[in-house]
Amino acid sequence: MRVAILGAGAVGPICAVLAARRGHEAVLFSPSGAGTRGIGGRLRAEGLIAAEVPVAVAATLAEAFAGADAALLAVPAHAHAALLPRIAAALPDSLPLVLTPALSLAPLVLDGLRADLGGAPGRAPLGAMATTPAGGRRIGPDAVRVTLVRSEVPIAALPAAAAAEMGALVQELFGTLCPAATNVLEVALGNANPITHGALALANLTRMERAEAWNQYEMMTPAVCRLMEALDAERAALAAAWGVRVDGVAAYLHRANGVPLAPLAEMTAAIAASAGAVMGPTAVATRYLTEDIPFGLSAWLRLAAAKGVAMPVTAAVVTALAALTGLDLAANPLLDGLDPAALGGALDGGVGRG
Repeated sequence: MRVAILGAGAVGPICAVLAARRGHEAVLFSPSGAGTRGIGGRLRAEGLIAAEVPVAVAATLAEAFAGADAALLAVPAHAHAALLPRIAAALPDSLPLVLTPALSLAPLVLDGLRADLGGAPGRAPLGAMATTPAGGRRIGPDAVRVTLVRSEVPIAALPAAAAAEMGALVQELFGTLCPAATNVLEVALGNANPITHGALALANLTRMERAEAWNQYEMMTPAVCRLMEALDAERAALAAAWGVRVDGVAAYLHRANGVPLAPLAEMTAAIAASAGAVMGPTAVATRYLTEDIPFGLSAWLRLAAAKGVAMPVTAAVVTALAALTGLDLAANPLLDGLDPAALGGALDGGVGRG
């Protein structure tokens, strides 16, 4: 298959490597053009995957979509507000697209934009992954270091009934097993990164400010784990109020790192002792703050307000981080156009599809 991968930071090129190693043709598109500069037709991977694979580069969305059998959107959530309208205008009705990760109900926003532009009711489904198939770092213009390959990531879809179909597509393209989630809201709440990254950012902000080197799992101390557990409990209550279920942080760490289930602080200590060092951010300008808080914790607070669910610890973390950094961590242009209290049938049927 030919897969158009929209996003050329780290995750997009890593996914291109995954697809190419499975015999598929990957074409990369960078929204700014900067991410594909220096890619001369091949990508090199090191780390958990050592390979050199062919990859095509598209200068425009139309070029990326031409001849594609599927598309993957792999950009930070803060880029969605500017990019989703461009995608909605260019995406063929017949082309299925998967968002990874699908934070802040971005699939509903994209589906609404496509409906507004006259998209066919029977257009191809949208997929929504709870997190990315893999992770790592960009180490050069045409090189990536792969530090994480996920074996399993839940997926939802619009319409919701297409989740299994979209999961099979992702597995064929990237090798990731994708169990079907109830709906895109379950996926939006299912990503544990806002919890782990939010707690780590709050507890290690001065390290980030001073550009110190720090190991993330070593810094998941018992105190930080207590904060993560409190955030996790509030997220579970929010999910229950919306009629969905999410796995806890312990289950997430178990799946991602293979450590036995245990009290959270014991799990993080075991990961720190056995895994290679996973270093934390060395600047305040990190997605831990610019993505995981506005499009994670703050978005959850909006959903909580619609159901009357109290999330005092979550609100306190957002407030404290905003005060410490001077950033507006509540701003979320994706949700500004959605009324969380009126999601209704859109979670099941999508927008303008029936």
